[in-house]
Amino acid sequence: MKKRNVLVLIFFTVLIAACKPTQQLESPTLEETPRLVIMSAFGAELSMLQQEADLTGTYDLNGTEVQIGKLYGQDVALMLSGTSMINAAMNAQAVIDHFNVQGIVFSGIAGGVNPNLNIGDVVIPAQWGEYQEALFARETNTGWDTGWHTRDFGNYGMIFPQYVSVPENQANGYETKFWFAADEEMLAVAEDAVRIVALSTCTSQDNCLTNEPVVVVGGNGVSGPTFVDNADYRVWVWETFEADVLDMESAAVAHVAYVNDVPFLAFRSLSDLAGGGAGENEINVFYQLAADNAAKVLLAFLDTWAE
Repeated sequence: MKKRNVLVLIFFTVLIAACKPTQQLESPTLEETPRLVIMSAFGAELSMLQQEADLTGTYDLNGTEVQIGKLYGQDVALMLSGTSMINAAMNAQAVIDHFNVQGIVFSGIAGGVNPNLNIGDVVIPAQWGEYQEALFARETNTGWDTGWHTRDFGNYGMIFPQYVSVPENQANGYETKFWFAADEEMLAVAEDAVRIVALSTCTSQDNCLTNEPVVVVGGNGVSGPTFVDNADYRVWVWETFEADVLDMESAAVAHVAYVNDVPFLAFRSLSDLAGGGAGENEINVFYQLAADNAAKVLLAFLDTWAE
């Protein structure tokens, strides 16, 4: 009898717990001012923006420094995402959790994939994909066995790109996505702003570009956790995704922004051709020029956005 009463008590305890409304996680807000977050992967990408900003304070966000202030009339928070996808996703979620984030813009360098683009060009993609979320397929006597995994994107040898699962609603449903869209309003403002930008053509060591740099608004970008310096793979990425650029952070931040319903836009300038150049990789020569060109376009965007 006593055992039965215990079981009944456990049953009703579980039932009552199941009927309770879902509890929302709360994180302490470090600062209440609505701000536009400006992220870059590493210091050289953020340096011009820091120089232009009127910085008034700093916060330690799990070991990452967040600088607050104003930039071209905007209340901003400047920070490094860290290099690669996990760091970028982790820090994007952290800043959303602890600051009043009105949007995230990313400024940095990238590898060029579109054969019609050149080093120093700036690209502002309309959407980003996590192209290295993939199945490494089993090889059989009759070819690649992908099982239940998709073949929608084709393959590069054993590598078959896959969609990612994204939380869809509070009932714990998931949707599958590949492309994460940039904010339409931000993209439209960027398209208007870029008409007035003068981009750099030579480095401080007098290494000059062979083509006058241009700004491209729209198109596709892809991100993954590998630095790409392979001509054949570059061609495959272009043919498969029609990506203008590839990098190691933007799609991760776009993914986090999408889940949190935060506007996002990325400004990426080509520091190298991802293995498509005639000689060795160009990043060591042109990374600062590319970083500064991306920052110049972002500043023009902020100037127009403020209006």
